[in-house]
Amino acid sequence: MSEDGERRRTDLAVERTYLAWWRTGMTGYAVALATARIVPDLAQTKTQWPYTLLGIGFVLLGTGCLVYGEVRRRRGDAEEASPAATLILTAGGAVLGIALIALLAIAP
Repeated sequence: MSEDGERRRTDLAVERTYLAWWRTGMTGYAVALATARIVPDLAQTKTQWPYTLLGIGFVLLGTGCLVYGEVRRRRGDAEEASPAATLILTAGGAVLGIALIALLAIAP
């Protein structure tokens, strides 16, 4: 394969990876909206603040994914993602997921 063909394949791989980070960020926003606004209404709970706080956490997680994906795209980074960054994002998602489970389990 020519050098131009290899570069094009790398560019497309970077773009696909960027779009995956973008989709993950948008999913974080959708979960935030559901957590902060839809779930409390469905549960008919009187206490809104824990859901709002958790929703903010999901917004921050989604924003982290979008920003990290954009940084990688601008660098043309086709290498593996930073282990530290993926650990932070994974741990953040796990903590938020566990908090959501706990909140749903104890909500009246």
